[in-house]
Amino acid sequence: MRILIVEDDRGVTRFIKKGLEEKGFTVDAAFDGEEGLYLATSQAYDLIILDVMLPEINGFEVLKGVRRKAISTPTIFLTAKGEKDDIVHGLEIGADDYLVKPFAFAELLARVKAVLRRGSAEQQTSNIEAGDLSLNLANRTAQRQNKTIELSGKEFALLEYLVRNAGQILTRTMILESVWGYNFDTSSNIIDVHINKLRSKIDRGFKTKLIKTIKGVGYVIKAEK
Repeated sequence: MRILIVEDDRGVTRFIKKGLEEKGFTVDAAFDGEEGLYLATSQAYDLIILDVMLPEINGFEVLKGVRRKAISTPTIFLTAKGEKDDIVHGLEIGADDYLVKPFAFAELLARVKAVLRRGSAEQQTSNIEAGDLSLNLANRTAQRQNKTIELSGKEFALLEYLVRNAGQILTRTMILESVWGYNFDTSSNIIDVHINKLRSKIDRGFKTKLIKTIKGVGYVIKAEK
């Protein structure tokens, strides 16, 4: 799942980004309201974590701009503005939750998970499948032919993206933007490394190979009939 953080304090951003990435999320960051509004309305995110006091455009105006475009991405305000009127205003303009700084990362993570559960029908269903491979999105585990497969957070995020788009050829750029973030170095071989790791876990020992390379283009996950 992909999260956008809009926060001008780079130290806070690094702290949140590191914690979320360790839990398997893909995280992009913007450091002012103008950039945050652009990313929130031009990229697809599962959740936005938004400060109020931002350069260029404040967080309230960012969220109003997102909602004006009929974009319903779940949003959590994370801000030092903790007056009752601020909280009420943030919720009234379309935020799903409001957390006041200083905060504990464990509480933020719990709220992120709660908002994602409320906002995603697929999370309620919990499982997505490709052939005989099943992913449980609630506890982030994978099974194939009743065999549980141990995956790192980033391996699960990559596999989830492949399975959600089963049958569709995904280019390296598409994978990098969706799993590692829009500003990741496109010259990196990190995709190949993770695909090889996934193959060793998902396909090795099984007659049907799910992950296929489309030479010069990218990858696709598809069970052969």
